[in-house]
Amino acid sequence: MALSHAQALHARGSTLPPEGVPGAVVLDSWGRCAQAGLDPHALLSVPVVEAQDLRQRQLRSEVVRKLAQAELETLSRQIAGSNFLLAFADRDGIILDLYADNRFSMSDQGAGIVAGSCWAENLSGTNGLGTALATGAPVAVTGLEHYFLSLGNVSCTAAPVRDARGDIVGVLDASSYFESRQRHTQALVQMAATHIENGLLLHQMRQHWVLAIHPRQEFLGTLSAGLLAFDDAGRLVALNARAGQLLQGLDATPGTAFDALFGERFELVAARLQRQGEHGLRDAFGSTLVAMCLSRPTQRSPSMLRLPVSASAQVASPAAAIRAPGDAVTDDPAVAQAYALVEAAVRRSLPLLLTGETGTGKEMLARHAHRSSGRTGAFVAVNCGALPAELIEAELFGYVGGAFSGARREGSMGLIASADGGTLLLDELGELPLHLQASLLRFLDDRQVRPVGGTAFRAVDVQLLAATHADLDAEVSARRFRADLLYRLNTVSVQLPPLRERTDFATAVRAVLAAVDSAASITDEAIERLAGHGWPGNFRELRSVLTRALLQGSSRVQAAAVAPWLPQAAAAPAAGTVSALQQNAAELVRREFERCGNVSATARALGISRTTVYRHLR
Repeated sequence: MALSHAQALHARGSTLPPEGVPGAVVLDSWGRCAQAGLDPHALLSVPVVEAQDLRQRQLRSEVVRKLAQAELETLSRQIAGSNFLLAFADRDGIILDLYADNRFSMSDQGAGIVAGSCWAENLSGTNGLGTALATGAPVAVTGLEHYFLSLGNVSCTAAPVRDARGDIVGVLDASSYFESRQRHTQALVQMAATHIENGLLLHQMRQHWVLAIHPRQEFLGTLSAGLLAFDDAGRLVALNARAGQLLQGLDATPGTAFDALFGERFELVAARLQRQGEHGLRDAFGSTLVAMCLSRPTQRSPSMLRLPVSASAQVASPAAAIRAPGDAVTDDPAVAQAYALVEAAVRRSLPLLLTGETGTGKEMLARHAHRSSGRTGAFVAVNCGALPAELIEAELFGYVGGAFSGARREGSMGLIASADGGTLLLDELGELPLHLQASLLRFLDDRQVRPVGGTAFRAVDVQLLAATHADLDAEVSARRFRADLLYRLNTVSVQLPPLRERTDFATAVRAVLAAVDSAASITDEAIERLAGHGWPGNFRELRSVLTRALLQGSSRVQAAAVAPWLPQAAAAPAAGTVSALQQNAAELVRREFERCGNVSATARALGISRTTVYRHLR
């Protein structure tokens, strides 16, 4: 007789997070599984395709599969001895290749994970591989977070793999017994997926110019580097996720001209890259980068490297193709107050903590703070969540020559020191590891940095800004963030309201639309339709929806053009398919809703989506 989730928890010991309720990703997945009519108590029978079908799929995925096989071999050495199974599946969730420790492959849990088996979420329930495909994002599913109770002893982590166009072409998965799981496995899998994506982009873009970019020259050859592919005319063809992060806020989409991103003629930069190997760039927001050419077309147009008669006359204004970074919409009183408070704080050189949901405009506010400060140094933005864990200390504080394997002979001054005389923004501060939080606190106390492997200190004068969408008070309570560091950073705290609560919503929509296409317009009915959406992604999500709406071919956005890109309300789960554990989660949501009084506050308090709140309230 199948155990309920609650009984299984009691029998096996809790294999869920300490708070006893899975996160939003798992809860949303459970909802999809229930809608698909899956029974969590049933014995999971994983479908397996015929051998001929499997072979055809392997041939269709030949290039990405070869790249994945190399990463699977590397991962097998990195996590050896942990009762593991590693798999690469195609975009349909069908496993093409796998590596397994005999202790896992011979177990009951490992028996169903074979080449040709399909782990799509709608067939095999919540699992790392299938849920990563369903969400399009890396995911970890631990123990009884799996929808089927029979997988309660398994822990798995997976990351989708995208091609140069951004389409998912496969997924990488690492599974192990719950008690054998390793904390670093998720990071290793994501790094392996990035290796595959970068290799695939280089292969697919082999007839184009592929550039690596990074704020620091020494990291051009690492996973920290962004990759950009341009055609011979200097139009952006493809980019990896890291490049999107480095160029955040710019129109880094296929078709955008090189000079709109960097304010230089592509012909000039390409010529310099061929001569020098590397070239310094400054993006349209003024951030400094270093570029290196990884590959270029074997056949180039004779005019490709022909220099213009007057190069200086051809250089576009850095803001020619984008909305000016200082032209923020501040008609909402709360936003206007935030900008005014920031201006007053930087005049006194006080540390600033910028809070608000992701996509609310914290970096734009930070750049406004830098301009208002009158400082002549650089504005340096550091995404703490995007830096590889093994490099983050060296990247922030610098290092001396030979401090670690792969270090440059001359060392590096580090990102903090590079902002000397200017402004340092630590974005996604909540992602900073605890040991580095202590180092940052010391820097705030004495304003001196010591490079990794060095003994000498260097005084640095920076305007420090920190930004986060996380609840740092809750992180302090959970002992994931230092209370003393929060006190120092919280000298002046500024919160930006989410887009759905702004009183200048219509003005904001028109401003974003103008940034996408200055000739476009939008009807009042379309704005009203947009206002009914919750906008969990705020301005980033709004820009995406408006861009897709414009692809319909009309420069005047109608309500019908935006409707397809807004999510519809989710249907209620099928009766009889909700486990006791899911019922407990629903009860927690209902209690929080009664306490908060509205859906948005409930979603923020629990860290889940509004859709999940609505589903549980039903």
